[in-house]
Amino acid sequence: MIGADLAVLIPEIVLSIYAMAGLMLAVYTTKDGMAPALTYATAAVFAIMALYVAATGQGDASSFGGMIVVDDFARFAKIVILLSAAAILIVGQEAMQKSGLGRFEYPMIVTFAVVGMMIMVSAGDLIVLYMGLELQSLALYVVAALRRDSVRSTEAGLKYFVLGALSSGLLLYGASLVYGFAGTTLFAGIIEASMGGMSLGMVFGLVFMAAGLAFKVSAAPFHMWTPDVYEGAPTPVTALFATAPKMAAMGLFARVVYDAFGMAISDWQQIVAALAVLSMFVGAIAAIGQTDIKRLMAYSSIGHMGFALMGLASGTGQGVEAMLIYMVIYVTMNIGVFSFIMSMEKDGYPVTDISALNGYTTAQSGQALAVLVLMFSLAGVPPMLGFFAKYAVLVAAVDAGLVWLAVSGVIASVIGAYYYLRIVYFMYFGEPREGLDGRMSIIQFLGLTISAVVMIAGIVNLFGIDHLAANAAQALVR
Repeated sequence: MIGADLAVLIPEIVLSIYAMAGLMLAVYTTKDGMAPALTYATAAVFAIMALYVAATGQGDASSFGGMIVVDDFARFAKIVILLSAAAILIVGQEAMQKSGLGRFEYPMIVTFAVVGMMIMVSAGDLIVLYMGLELQSLALYVVAALRRDSVRSTEAGLKYFVLGALSSGLLLYGASLVYGFAGTTLFAGIIEASMGGMSLGMVFGLVFMAAGLAFKVSAAPFHMWTPDVYEGAPTPVTALFATAPKMAAMGLFARVVYDAFGMAISDWQQIVAALAVLSMFVGAIAAIGQTDIKRLMAYSSIGHMGFALMGLASGTGQGVEAMLIYMVIYVTMNIGVFSFIMSMEKDGYPVTDISALNGYTTAQSGQALAVLVLMFSLAGVPPMLGFFAKYAVLVAAVDAGLVWLAVSGVIASVIGAYYYLRIVYFMYFGEPREGLDGRMSIIQFLGLTISAVVMIAGIVNLFGIDHLAANAAQALVR
């Protein structure tokens, strides 16, 4: 019996053993001298596990009495998490080495974080949910403060830790209320207890849990940690924050509201819709005055999570499918953008001021064109793929009767387009000057170029992602 339960968790078990073995191996060898090899090996292991998850995509499975659920939704989210984490490790390796942060612990800690993310999207129980969330969070607290000699990095890690502890407390309090009124921690039992209508205690529990989850997806008004952590953390770590954890948190949010509270859509729909509206407008307006590109991308992340939550707020399979497609496109765009940000240097030192991009196209026209494509896609300018991502969640909201939410999204998108187009303006129409060295490693160039090409090529064909997202949404909503 235990063998069958463990078989469902093979990817998580393999990654956990790999991380522990990697730590032991590095301790008894050259330690940091192994960092590049360990980083690339970790990325390869992530890719292999993603292939394994895709190859075993046959029906639904559960283990430990339903505490762990592996269905098409979990598989879809795990594949995105694994591949995006692998991509970030590869494109960020050179930047980590240059900044003196090429330590063997980094890829191993990221592996533990990824294990937590995979458990999050497979959670079928409140206790497992919290275990996965904390495993991810504790690992990310460490990498946020990885630059120990930097006050800003230490501040970022401390802020993330303190506010993360607060959000975990809110989540735990909400989970305890739900358990007290439902009599079980299993999602299947909670949804059964809510069939006849949710008690006031369960509604309060849902509200507190939603607040805790909103922190993890950096949704307003629980976004206060995001700009400081994005700015203070090393750029490769910021790139990690902007990709895999976002997919995991959105997957967990969807898992909770549908698997545990699927019979009370009217109760949580208004909460998620409010979070979506606040996030879209905070992200759009607050980014306008930013001069640091990492802080700008932080507010961009807040705004985009608002659009993803719009799909979730629809309460339909169509909305979940739109949310999943949106997240895949968003993650792909961020991999490209942060590949470029990592290459922003002047005399060997990282540069994050947007004004440094003035006249960039005169020195690097190809890279500037790729950045232009990505900025247009982030802004939702047709015909880039980002436009179709926003269109999908807007249609889902309208079809669900949330016209006011869709209209709010359009207005926020128009406002937000300003700061994306401002970057393009600086590159193409700014006064040329010596702002950046213009050198980019081949891996970073590939990350930027492939991401930009996907934003154009995806217009014709979404590479089958829409079909996979539809299956994943059906598995969750049913």
